[in-house]
Amino acid sequence: MKWQLGVTLVELIITIIVLGVAIAGVVGAFSVISGRSADPLNQTRAITLSQLYMDEILTRYYDESTPVGGGKVPSGDVDCTTAGPDGETRPTYDDADDYDGLSDSPPKDGEGNDLSGYGGFAVTVAVACAGSEVGVAEQEAKRIDITITDPSGQDWLFTAYRANF
Repeated sequence: MKWQLGVTLVELIITIIVLGVAIAGVVGAFSVISGRSADPLNQTRAITLSQLYMDEILTRYYDESTPVGGGKVPSGDVDCTTAGPDGETRPTYDDADDYDGLSDSPPKDGEGNDLSGYGGFAVTVAVACAGSEVGVAEQEAKRIDITITDPSGQDWLFTAYRANF
């Protein structure tokens, strides 16, 4: 008797079903992975964006009453009740609390021009006296909170303190 080599129709159908289930599982895993691939990119871009804003804010005077050339502001002269711009526009902000309430969507540079490559991002800034949070008198430090909202809607909060010196 002569042996025939090959597979039966039943074996072939079972193989096709097993391969189909395996491929469906692999494709499903890839779709989850590819859907989350933007998260690290958005996080990196949010960090870069917050650093741009933070650098800009921290280079400004501590308070409106800071002496020309810098220096410590007497505690009694620091106004912790009214933050926000004192009639200035973004290019002429001169002290840290001018940025309180700033909201940019899309993000802008210090001159008020849109930053390229940050479409879909939004930036909000809050500045408040917060010396007690760092162990000094309330008027001696300001907390700067920058919230970056990425295109997926996730918020990233970045905080720094500006001391009166």
